Amino acid sequence: MKQPSSHKIGYARVSTIGQNLDSQFDALRQAGCDKIFSDKVSGVSVSRPEWDKVIEYLRPGDVLVVTELSRMTRSLMHLLQLVQELEGRGVNIISLRENIDTSTATGRAFMHIIGAINQMERELKAERAAAGRAAAKARGKSGGRPRTDQAKLEQARVLYENTEQSAQAICDSLGIGRRTLFKYLAQSRQG
Repeated sequence: MKQPSSHKIGYARVSTIGQNLDSQFDALRQAGCDKIFSDKVSGVSVSRPEWDKVIEYLRPGDVLVVTELSRMTRSLMHLLQLVQELEGRGVNIISLRENIDTSTATGRAFMHIIGAINQMERELKAERAAAGRAAAKARGKSGGRPRTDQAKLEQARVLYENTEQSAQAICDSLGIGRRTLFKYLAQSRQG
C-alpha cells in the first residue's frame, strides 16, 4: 500500500486585529510549511474561519504545525479532542514552542502534559483577575476606565465650536481623548 505523502500545514492565530502574525509566519515557514492558514480572533471564539478551513484541508499523512498549542485550542478538553480527532484521520501535530511532535509516543504524552499546564495557566490567570476585581470592589472601585469630567467635555465642545484650535490641541490641553470629544460632540448635537 502506498504511504500518504506528508505535507506540513501551518496555522497561526492572534487574538486581536491589532496584533501581528509575522513572527508566527516566519517560524512556520522556517519549519517547512507548504501552506499557512491564519486567524485574527480570540482563541475562545467559536467562529474561527481559517481554523475551520485548515481542519477541512488536512489529509492523512499531513502534519499540522503551530508555533504553540494555545494558538489552536481553547481548553484542555478541546486540545485532547482535537489530538484524538486528527490522530484518527492520520494527521500529526507539531508545536514549535513546546517542541512536541505527536508522531512519537513521547510527543503524544507531552501533548497531554503541556495541554494540562496551559489549561492551569488560563485558569490561574482568570482566578487572579477575579480576585483583583473583588478586591477593587471591596474598596469601592468599579472596573473600567474612569469617566471623563463633564465640565471638561463641555469646555472642549465650546473651544472646538468657537475657536480655530484643532481638536487634537484642545484634547491635549484638557487631557481628554479625541474619540471621547467627538463622541460627546455627536451626542450633544443629537440631544
